[in-house]
Amino acid sequence: MSRILRLMALCCAALCSRNTCAQQRVMTIDELFRLADEQSVAIRSFESGAAAAAEGVRAARAGRLPDVGVTASASFLGDGRLWNRSYGDGMSVDMPHFGNNFALEAQQVVYAGGAVRSGIRIAELEQGDAETALERSRQDTYFLLLGHYLNLYKIDNRIRVLRENLALTDRVLETMRARREQGTVLRNDITRYELQRETLALELQRAEDTGSILNHRLVTALHLPEGTEIRPDTTLVATDVGTLCEDDWQDVARENNLDLRRAQTGIGLSDEAVRLRRSERLPQVSLMAADHLDGPITIEVPVLNNNFNYWYVGVGIRYNIASLFKSGRRIRQAQFNAQRAREAYEQECERVDNAVQECYVNLLTAQAELRTRRKGVELADENYAVVSNRYANDLALLTDMIDAGNTKLGADLALVDARINLIYDYYMMKYVTHTL
Repeated sequence: MSRILRLMALCCAALCSRNTCAQQRVMTIDELFRLADEQSVAIRSFESGAAAAAEGVRAARAGRLPDVGVTASASFLGDGRLWNRSYGDGMSVDMPHFGNNFALEAQQVVYAGGAVRSGIRIAELEQGDAETALERSRQDTYFLLLGHYLNLYKIDNRIRVLRENLALTDRVLETMRARREQGTVLRNDITRYELQRETLALELQRAEDTGSILNHRLVTALHLPEGTEIRPDTTLVATDVGTLCEDDWQDVARENNLDLRRAQTGIGLSDEAVRLRRSERLPQVSLMAADHLDGPITIEVPVLNNNFNYWYVGVGIRYNIASLFKSGRRIRQAQFNAQRAREAYEQECERVDNAVQECYVNLLTAQAELRTRRKGVELADENYAVVSNRYANDLALLTDMIDAGNTKLGADLALVDARINLIYDYYMMKYVTHTL
């Protein structure tokens, strides 16, 4: 018996520890976004890309600095051989066997046809594009998590409504069983209502399982401790969905939409590519300076076993004549790419305009639906009260009672869905305009 008691105690302790590990955490949307910034792997990967692009800008700006090179060498020189012009009368020439060379050279480009400036500008545009991609990833992550969050809120409200209707059904069943003992209700009526209760219980179980799945997705994405139960903020339904008109939303989209910003960056990159191609037809001018120290002096016979130092400064000009007939096609290709970038921007403007218009209409529809669902709940509650009263006075059939209960349940659930759908459409508008 003692072993059985100890086993029961261990089981109770395990169950209690399991329940204590599951910690509920009420989370607002702002906190959801903050945790996404801190924990999301997708956002961190784009942050690395933005950091790499920033280094690219610094590397491109380093192209304005002079090129400085130092070379030093030590060598072993073998003896030489001297012939006449007909390769006859050969003779050996003694050579000093140790050779050394040291050179310091510097070159500063002062004009490259704008190639250096275009390279820096391209790097800056690529940095801006990487930062825009980071913000785009942040918006996508926000909206993905927000979808799970709102679905979880919808499920929580669905669970609440189902539990309230289950409690109401249990009260009706208690009344029916009491009337059964009095002989005023048939057993068949109770069975039908018990079947109604089982259907509600099954719907409740499905809702709880769906909520568990959504909660796990959020906990995993936010890297929260295992067993955390996220509870949405109940004040969410009071969110102000805004009163902006469609034109105002269109202005917000044109100012903040990240896809439009990236399309504009594409235009800038293509324009700089055209300038870079044109710079190939221009000369490159640079300042040069060098200092050399060589030994021995092998241009003399006999060889002079001395070190020879010389230096120079000057201006160098380099021009690729082949660019006159090779760069034309590359320039035209870059111009076509620039034209395509402008057309892509116009196409993106049309897409964003249509998306904002669609979201605005959906937002108005959601507002109208919410008003309708509220009225529907009022009517369903009134109908249920009337039918319940009539059934209690034997003036209505059980089927009328079941229909009234189903109508009330459907109206309650539809109101919950309408509230969440309105909030979802509002945040969808903010997502399309990239103002989450």
